Amino acid sequence: MSSPLQHTAVIGAGPAGLMAAEVLAQGGAAVTVYDAMPSAGRKFLMAGRGGLNLTHSEPLPDFLTRYREAMPCLKAAVEAFPPDALRAWCTALGQPTFVGTSGRVFPKAFKASPLLRAWLRRLDAAGVAFAFRHRWIGWDAQGALLFETPDGPRVVDADATVLALGGASWPRLGSDGAWAEILAAKGIAVEPMKPANSGFTVAWSAIFRDRFEGDPLKGVALTIGPHTVRGEAIVTRTGIEGGAIYALSAELRDAVLAEGTAVLSVALRPDVARDELVARLSAPKGKQSFSNFLRKAAQLSPVGIGLLQEAAIASGRSLAALPPAELAALTNAVPVEVTGVAPIARAISSAGGIRFDELDAHFMLHRLPGVFAAGEMLDWEAPTGGYLLQASFATGAAAGKGALHYVGIA
Repeated sequence: MSSPLQHTAVIGAGPAGLMAAEVLAQGGAAVTVYDAMPSAGRKFLMAGRGGLNLTHSEPLPDFLTRYREAMPCLKAAVEAFPPDALRAWCTALGQPTFVGTSGRVFPKAFKASPLLRAWLRRLDAAGVAFAFRHRWIGWDAQGALLFETPDGPRVVDADATVLALGGASWPRLGSDGAWAEILAAKGIAVEPMKPANSGFTVAWSAIFRDRFEGDPLKGVALTIGPHTVRGEAIVTRTGIEGGAIYALSAELRDAVLAEGTAVLSVALRPDVARDELVARLSAPKGKQSFSNFLRKAAQLSPVGIGLLQEAAIASGRSLAALPPAELAALTNAVPVEVTGVAPIARAISSAGGIRFDELDAHFMLHRLPGVFAAGEMLDWEAPTGGYLLQASFATGAAAGKGALHYVGIA
């Protein structure tokens, strides 16, 4: 084995960057991780607030399809560091995992901080150094890395560099997408970044908004075009969000950006056959209110009934005057007009980034030999459910291996 490198640099202390640093250190390289924030893994910690969803337990061929058009470009990296390897890695850090009822994988501690602490201890033991409050601003004329620091500019020579600066969501946690202009100035094609796994705006009536803000639509089926997702959505003051919405966010976002609006179809009782629903809605109402009738006959929640009322009002008709067959049809195809996409700063993740044709098989930039890229900087997106973190870990590992190969250690 060659002697350790004088210096390899990893820029970005999120999951992709830390995994690249671990691979580099294990391979015998001297590693420093640079980050603009005061500490490591800030967005990672945010992701773990509601229970850290690390990956998913579904079969790998199904898992890979979640990466959509980017699947061929991510396939080798994820296969080299698949969900089982990620789970074994967590266990080795003293943070065993479990599979939830949805198939999602979580650490038993159900949060990110114990895992991150154990990981940082391992990196420290491996000799990885950290330089925080170092904002990367590009290269100098000789190809050295340039940083802004509280103590003034800093110039760093590196034998290989892994860029893992994240996308453009949650910029206050460090991933602000400012790197895109730096790379574009080097002639590297960067697809514009857009919100992914985001909420959407809907022009609710004041009555609906004030009454149902924060209420969940449970067990619904959401459809746009040929795409249908089962799950849950949450009514917000300005629109709609939640797991099922995030799963359709790419299709909804692209439709809104192309047409200005998009119509989301909501099936409130997707498991009830049309004829059965018509029969239930044909029963005598007696003296009960129409809302109570819908609640009992069709087992609709108050927010579901409110959504039906919104649709009826928008069409200029009275919900109570609809014949049972029309009411049944509306119940499982409530049109919701989506008018906009929530800001990227509030999105869970972002789409867009460095195009894969700018990278070789080792995740090195063709135009910048010795410079590698990983994680959410790359042009891919995936739904929530563990797919985001899995690809970040996997591409970080792949970029770290690529850097070792470049400098002749691996």
